[in-house]
Amino acid sequence: MADRLTQLQDAVDQLATQFLASVHFVNKHHELKTLSPKDSIRDTKKDDDGAPQEVDPLPADQFKAGQTELAQDLIVKEQQIEYLISMLPGLENSENDQEKRMKELEEELKVAEEERQQALKEKEEVLTKLEGIIRSIKRP
Repeated sequence: MADRLTQLQDAVDQLATQFLASVHFVNKHHELKTLSPKDSIRDTKKDDDGAPQEVDPLPADQFKAGQTELAQDLIVKEQQIEYLISMLPGLENSENDQEKRMKELEEELKVAEEERQQALKEKEEVLTKLEGIIRSIKRP
């Protein structure tokens, strides 16, 4: 599993992608309307080079449902980011607290290393005894 900062970066990248997808959806499927009485809407199904039109309006209910779904996805991703941020060590942990915790962890690591070294010694002793026993056994 990735560390918290990597997860946070991935979530922020995904949120940016979702923002772009939302803007693209709204830009592609909005309803064509005039902003002032002097404005007019061109009726172009295809561009001069045969490319499809830039705006493909959806019915109002489908457009609204799409917007709602995209907004919910953005909210969920934002909540995931907030959760990941809350899991990071930060403002509630002062520098002294973090140094103290690091020293405690170093001590635990030293103890664990001593236990490992002792276990290795015991293993070698047992192997030596076993080897001696095996060598002392004579075939009938």
